[in-house]
Amino acid sequence: MGNLPLVWLINALALLALPYVVPSVQVDSFVTALVAALVLGLVNTLIRPVLVLLTLPVTLLTLGLFIFVINGLLFWMVASFLDGFHVAGFWSAVLGAIVYGLISWAARALVVGRGGGRGGLRSNRPG
Repeated sequence: MGNLPLVWLINALALLALPYVVPSVQVDSFVTALVAALVLGLVNTLIRPVLVLLTLPVTLLTLGLFIFVINGLLFWMVASFLDGFHVAGFWSAVLGAIVYGLISWAARALVVGRGGGRGGLRSNRPG
C-alpha cells in the first residue's frame, strides 16, 4: 500500500508515453494522465474481474486471447468518458491497452523493483 502513489505516477507517465508508440491514442495533459490512470486502475480492480468471470467460457475457447478484447474494451470505455483522453477505435484500444500494460510493467519493474510493487517473497531470517 505504501507504493500506491508511486505506481499511480508511473502509470500516468506510461499513459503520457503511449502516444509516442501508438499514435491513435492521445493524452492531452499530465492531469488527464493522472485521472485516466486512476480510473483505469479502479476499472481494472472492480469491473475487469467480473467481466473475466462472465466471459470465462469464451476465454477458455480462445486460449486466453479474449482477455485482450476485455482489456481493449475497458481501455476504450475509460477513454470514451474522460475529456482529454482519446482512442481512435476498438483495435487502437486493444493495441493501446497492450502497450500501456507493457510500458507500465517495465517502468514499475525498474523503479519499484522485483515483483512490481506487489510484495514479492521475503525471508523471515534476521539480518
